[in-house]
Amino acid sequence: MSGAAHAEDGYELWLRYKPLPAAEQSAMAAHASAIVAPGSSDTVRVAVDELRRGFGGMTGHAPERATGAGAGAILLATPDESPDVAALKLPLGALGKEGFLIRSIAIGGQPVTLVTANSDIGLLYGAFRLLELAEAGQPLDKLDIQSAPKLQLRVLDHWDNLDRTVERGYAGQSIWDWWKLPDWKAPRYTDYARANASIGINGAVLNNVNAQPASLTAPFIAKAAALADVFRPYGIKVYLSPRFSAPIEIGGLKTADPLDPEVKAWWKAKADEIYRAIPDFGGFLVKANSEGQPGPQDYHRTHADGANVLADAVKPHGGIVMYRAFVYSENNAEDRAKQAYSDFKPIDGKFADNVIVQVKNGAIDFQPREPFHPLFGAMPKTPLMMEFQITKEYLGFATHLVYLGPLFQETLESDTYAHGKGSTVAHVLEGKVDPYRLTGMAGVANIGSDRNWSGSVFNQANWYAFGRFAWDPDASAEKIAAEWARMTFTPDPAFVAPAVKMMMGSREAAVDYMTPLGLAHQMGTSHHYGPAPWVSDLARPEWNPTYYSRADASGIGFDRTATGSNAMAQYAPPVARMFANPKTTPETLLLWFHHMPWDTRMASGRTLWADLIAHYDAGVADVGTMRAEWAKLRPYVDADRFAETSVFLSIQQREAQWWRDASIAYFQSVSKRPLPAGVTPPAQTLEYYESLRFPIRPGN
Repeated sequence: MSGAAHAEDGYELWLRYKPLPAAEQSAMAAHASAIVAPGSSDTVRVAVDELRRGFGGMTGHAPERATGAGAGAILLATPDESPDVAALKLPLGALGKEGFLIRSIAIGGQPVTLVTANSDIGLLYGAFRLLELAEAGQPLDKLDIQSAPKLQLRVLDHWDNLDRTVERGYAGQSIWDWWKLPDWKAPRYTDYARANASIGINGAVLNNVNAQPASLTAPFIAKAAALADVFRPYGIKVYLSPRFSAPIEIGGLKTADPLDPEVKAWWKAKADEIYRAIPDFGGFLVKANSEGQPGPQDYHRTHADGANVLADAVKPHGGIVMYRAFVYSENNAEDRAKQAYSDFKPIDGKFADNVIVQVKNGAIDFQPREPFHPLFGAMPKTPLMMEFQITKEYLGFATHLVYLGPLFQETLESDTYAHGKGSTVAHVLEGKVDPYRLTGMAGVANIGSDRNWSGSVFNQANWYAFGRFAWDPDASAEKIAAEWARMTFTPDPAFVAPAVKMMMGSREAAVDYMTPLGLAHQMGTSHHYGPAPWVSDLARPEWNPTYYSRADASGIGFDRTATGSNAMAQYAPPVARMFANPKTTPETLLLWFHHMPWDTRMASGRTLWADLIAHYDAGVADVGTMRAEWAKLRPYVDADRFAETSVFLSIQQREAQWWRDASIAYFQSVSKRPLPAGVTPPAQTLEYYESLRFPIRPGN
């Protein structure tokens, strides 16, 4: 990558293209003797540049661009660009605009690697996939691969502020240097685009959903346009988050009522202004009437009214609106887990046809584990897109090794039963359950100005996994982890197998030492660092960890059955019946749906109290095992990345122990129960843990 003088500092991500052993270099070079790419677009140019960079790095010889396909050439062309490709009459219809085909063929009796597609962006995606296969050590002489994205919108949401702070960011400042834009387009922006294109991401929301009005002013539109110019060859559209009250704050109007004619006209004029600067502007991502943000409900209008005024403004230009369903109100006493469904389900079908509603994976807020959001499968007339969080707001920030692939997969393969068995969340998103006109997945980015992009090398895996799942929601987290490990470190199975095992167990370890058995939101309030299950005095009930655990002398857990908040009734009947009964509720979600007595007998044979403690202990022990496994991998990893990961694992183990001890101390204080025999007491008193303060912390 440009500027990557420090070869193993993590900057190159999974696009390292390191030299192969001599014998392997010659074998690979035989399948990359030249690049034939008759197209002339900027996208074809960057695809050729990437192939030259990749094969040049791995073989020591960058293949030249040629006009004829000789032996060992890579032919990169659509049927419209190459008579040779057109003559093959390949069935490319199923690939759509962005899919690709890679095949070993013969042209004029010469062996050639064909990368073809229906568009130049498909060619770029195919070029990156070919390089991935080469980096993984796969033979290149018998290729026959085709792939197409199952979702249209594959978007990173940057919670980046205009002063370069990043909300819930743990990797330095924003990578957007707004002060120097639009004049200085840092090389890092191109590398960002390359990395995203390599995993199929095709959109970037540049600013925080807690938006500042200035993001829609002319100076910042020009800055966004400069980034759009960099991203365009890589198939990435830019989006902006508007503040709903912008017509008042920068437009001089007296209202932001979405049904007011002057407000409608203002948004149309603003959209026209943006599209003059950015002709392929993607549209808006909107947060409204949530956590203090203004919105249509301020004017007694619906979220559909709020979305549609923006949708009407961008529709003539081909733009869309992604409208977030993350809403809960201080004036609503209803269970927080129910509020989004209650707000959005009644307005299903009321949204404009260029609106897609963006729904978090769970109904609370990116917890270590949540059941899938009940809106999935419940809005057949309104397209829904997934919102995952790649940055680890609730999962140890940058220093805890927590691979999110299993969390993504767990959510996506959950069955909504919306139209019977097989109505998985993945299929809902893909438009297979209901025929959605728009499909998509968004991820809250973990990217910042840190040299390694994401605060740690292993956090890069979560960015990578998001891209892979956005391309194919039915993908395998384990296979994705293996792909990433091979490219980021080494394809040596002696490294890949234990590294993948460590990654695959890391999320469950974090759940165990943070929020086992369906507990949620037990983190320190506001900053979300460390444990604070005792907090109960905040102004809004749903901001307090005690609101979620409901722990007392009789038991623990939030009753969301018919005898409690009845949140389980928001799910399809087969799912609701499962969650209604403690015996059929998965133990991993037991305390999410049920307030259970401490003496409840669990599947382990232990009481709930003993089982809860066993989970905390298991989480701590698992981190210790991860540290030991990582130590064995020293021979396969460069010194800098090995040392950083080692230190971060030591931090994780220390903080996992803190989570375990503080949580047990609190729950023992309310349960009034002795520790089970053989259990090590917390290292400090509950009063000590309660006294800890963190006035200076990242991401908040």
